[in-house]
Amino acid sequence: MQTEAGVVLAGGRSSRMGEPKAGLEWHGSTLLYRTCALLGRVIDGPLVVVAAPGQVLPGLPAGAEVVEDPVEGLGPMQGIAAGLAALTGRAEVAFACSTDAPFLHPAFVRRVLRGAEETGADMVLPVARGFRQPLAAGYRTSLSALLTKLIGEGDLRPGMLFKHCEVAQLDDAELLADSALARLDPELESVVNVNTPEDYAEARSRPAPEVTIERFGALARDAGHRPRTGRAATLGEAAELAGLTLDRHVVAAVNGDQVTRDPLLPLVAGDSVAFLSADAGG
Repeated sequence: MQTEAGVVLAGGRSSRMGEPKAGLEWHGSTLLYRTCALLGRVIDGPLVVVAAPGQVLPGLPAGAEVVEDPVEGLGPMQGIAAGLAALTGRAEVAFACSTDAPFLHPAFVRRVLRGAEETGADMVLPVARGFRQPLAAGYRTSLSALLTKLIGEGDLRPGMLFKHCEVAQLDDAELLADSALARLDPELESVVNVNTPEDYAEARSRPAPEVTIERFGALARDAGHRPRTGRAATLGEAAELAGLTLDRHVVAAVNGDQVTRDPLLPLVAGDSVAFLSADAGG
């Protein structure tokens, strides 16, 4: 069983957006926090955020590590190389993505990481919605040295890597053969980026994902609540729909396993959130 990690490129200049994309508001959180926390829901290893030299980042989820890209302006492959280098010896494969993927779904991340385990390839490259997606792909951490060498030779294109390692490509049909992904992200919007103010405005105007919300134990007895569906992009929004406050008395189980009280934890389509009393006997 491979240890899986995450690499998030925090951006940098974001020239087309006009401001750093990492700090753009997303349902009371930021795009960077959402992307990091979402990957944290999937991976079993470390999470590395790659920042541009001197870049000031917004708040991050607990446990996220920051690595500074040693050279500014060399593009995303330099950032991926820095992230993979930081993971060498600690994880075998990493899902690497940019910060501006507001519709990234855990089912997509799991499908890509499973491709690395099934094929043994150096890189798992989705070819989704008509384009290769190197910024939503799986990389062996052992590729860091090769990437660094190629960048040093002046070839900064994402496609530079494909000629020098084993690449397993996953097209739309292969991705959607995964039943969970087909049900939860049928349009493969996991690879949609926001590059301009117009992109961001359109993405932010969309309704929050539909999730199932339930109160258990004493919380259910107090209010007589039954499971219900509602739209919530974060755990805090789900708590509001349930008439609760995420304090020391309340915790939440997401999809029956992850127990947390982080109000900024991102929720996605298909999630089930159960709120429980954290008090003894509750």
